[in-house]
Amino acid sequence: MKITRAQIYLTEIDGRRPLILRLWTDDGIQGLGEAALAYGIGVTGAAAIIEEMLRKIVLGRDPHDVEPIWSDLYDHTFWAKGGGPIIYAAISAIETALWDIKGRALGVPVYQLMGGSYRKDVRCYANGWSFRAVTADETAKAAEIPLKAGYDAIKFYPLATPIRNHPNGIFAHVSRREFDRDFEDLAVARVKAVRDAVGPKVDIMVDMSAELATADILRLGRRLEEFDLMFLEEPVDPFDPEGMKMVADGLRCPVAAGERLYTRYGFKRLFELRAVAVVQPDIGTVGGMMETKKIAAIAEMYNMRVQPHLCAGPVATAAALQVDACIPNFLIQELYPFRVPAHFDLVDQPLEPQVRNGRVAIPDRPGLGVDLVERNVAPFLRAEIALDD
Repeated sequence: MKITRAQIYLTEIDGRRPLILRLWTDDGIQGLGEAALAYGIGVTGAAAIIEEMLRKIVLGRDPHDVEPIWSDLYDHTFWAKGGGPIIYAAISAIETALWDIKGRALGVPVYQLMGGSYRKDVRCYANGWSFRAVTADETAKAAEIPLKAGYDAIKFYPLATPIRNHPNGIFAHVSRREFDRDFEDLAVARVKAVRDAVGPKVDIMVDMSAELATADILRLGRRLEEFDLMFLEEPVDPFDPEGMKMVADGLRCPVAAGERLYTRYGFKRLFELRAVAVVQPDIGTVGGMMETKKIAAIAEMYNMRVQPHLCAGPVATAAALQVDACIPNFLIQELYPFRVPAHFDLVDQPLEPQVRNGRVAIPDRPGLGVDLVERNVAPFLRAEIALDD
């Protein structure tokens, strides 16, 4: 079997830009992957890098050789060693598509190729429900959205400043570490309002998005401890593991981080310092599915739990669920279930609409368990390349 053709889809739906790769083999088997850069800046760069990687390293290869191809991408791109999100998002998309092909060729879901399933469904938490809430009362009111949808775990951004009347629901982050007592009081009031609104049995997570200086986040974090957080996410810059350790040692609530770290090598210092309780690799940027499983295995050795980061498109969600099935120290899965229907309609069986009572079944169809809906992805075709080009 050989990889003979590829299609790259750069979608744009409601302000999000899922980048989907489809590989084809000479047997007509297809495989899907996603570069998880659906927001922020960088997705067009990842699309270009995917095309270059395919032409120079991947086309003509046997798709069953997932790890040898990954190693060649790591070694022979040169810049992957020490690389960042753009190059690893490209590698992640290719690696995921290879696993999808292999699962489809063998007639099994990908989790069966990675050791089998520990669970048939997973608990999920809802994100993306708070993007239009400014005041504490508005944030508490918005929390009714995930609760009515059946979720018993939610995450939000107490430091965010929503942009009023933005059609996509978007917010601005803290910049230049600028932070004063009034803004701190607002952040605390938002968390208190949500806890009061949802009651003691709903798990709450807060994401700090690495926006504050270490001393500021320690002070704020101590004020938030009384609200019984499931975890406090990304308190300091992802490249400051020593600062992460200071925060973890200074708080009584668990600290989570990892969405902006890449490959097991990027997580090394975080593990050595035991700087977090929960690691959050993103399958679509960390280097792929097997790289996530390897990171989870190291985390298990350090008695840490794994919560795969997820904020891209429906192919990335399908990949995450496959990995969730086969890691023993899985904690909970992030989802953005309240996006517009067109976001989920890129695939035939999107997972977010299948969530019931805060849980979703792991697909047992071959491969990742989803197929593209041709009429919905066709307008977004960015590039199509073939072995003979």
